[in-house]
Amino acid sequence: MAEADLVVVQTFATESEANLAKSALEAADIESIIQADTVGGMRPHVAWASGGFHLIVRDEDAATAREILELPAEQA
Repeated sequence: MAEADLVVVQTFATESEANLAKSALEAADIESIIQADTVGGMRPHVAWASGGFHLIVRDEDAATAREILELPAEQA
């Protein structure tokens, strides 16, 4: 993946949430990566201060990925 072809589709507060979303995208055959500053995995709490856990996909997959990750509207 070329860097210019990548976009952040959603940001999460925890790594667990980001991993669940990544799994949903993988189930739909959409490749993704999680980017976060965790100081080499030793300080995951630092990611909160630096913007969270970013889920990144190819630009051409972004619209589909956002649809998959969108929470269903509450039914009245």
